[in-house]
Amino acid sequence: MTIGSSMSSGYCSLDEDLEDCFFTAKTSFFRSAHSKVPAKNVSQTVEEEKPEPPTIQEIKQKIEKYNAKVTNCLLMKLNDDGTYTGFIKVHLKLRRPVTVPAGIRPQSIYDALKEVNLAEMTDKRTSFYLPLDAIKQLHISSTTTVSEVIQGLLKKFMVVDNPQKFALFKEMRKDGQVLFQKLPLTEYPLYLRLLAGPDTDVLSFVLKENETGEVEWDAFSIPELQNFLMILDKEEKDKIQQVHKKYERFKQRLQQTLKEARGKPG
Repeated sequence: MTIGSSMSSGYCSLDEDLEDCFFTAKTSFFRSAHSKVPAKNVSQTVEEEKPEPPTIQEIKQKIEKYNAKVTNCLLMKLNDDGTYTGFIKVHLKLRRPVTVPAGIRPQSIYDALKEVNLAEMTDKRTSFYLPLDAIKQLHISSTTTVSEVIQGLLKKFMVVDNPQKFALFKEMRKDGQVLFQKLPLTEYPLYLRLLAGPDTDVLSFVLKENETGEVEWDAFSIPELQNFLMILDKEEKDKIQQVHKKYERFKQRLQQTLKEARGKPG
């Protein structure tokens, strides 16, 4: 999480009062908790025209071309009715904590086959951060929409937050830049995968927070808000420690410089 205002670099300016700076930092946490954080590379919206729906013969040719490039067993399969199935990988890049049932065991294969919803087995909730490098592989159909992919991911991780809080993006690399495009809920991810080919450097899918500008606080439950406050307080303390350490280093360097200056003749 980044700090805005005078704390944008992680530290107060030298001429700023520490008490005022710490207050600014705490205020900025609440703002930056729901603001966009720039990626290392440039991110921008990519506008593309949708192609005409392909014929079954064209789909067959595309699948054959796709499978010829696959280096693992994750092939696409064409069905008799013209639909097809395949695999996509989704990177989870969530900067805010998610809400999950408290005290629930991980989902087993039996639960998945029987479509058991473990989240409904308890009313207790807790929040935690999902690892930023988490990747989930999904076997989906050509008729599976972005909305269904988001709901499926949340179910697999037993996340009980409103699916509207999340969005699926496609990530592409061009001219050394990373370009993101938010996908509409009615888009078909597997068709995009088919068009791009199996190379994830050309196209990959990312689950992120659905940034809509103004935060809709009413969408969060009381336990969620309380967890956010606890997390923000912890991060504030960490940042304060960083500020103290930096100023301590400045103080030591200044004292050393003054000592060396006094020791020099005239």
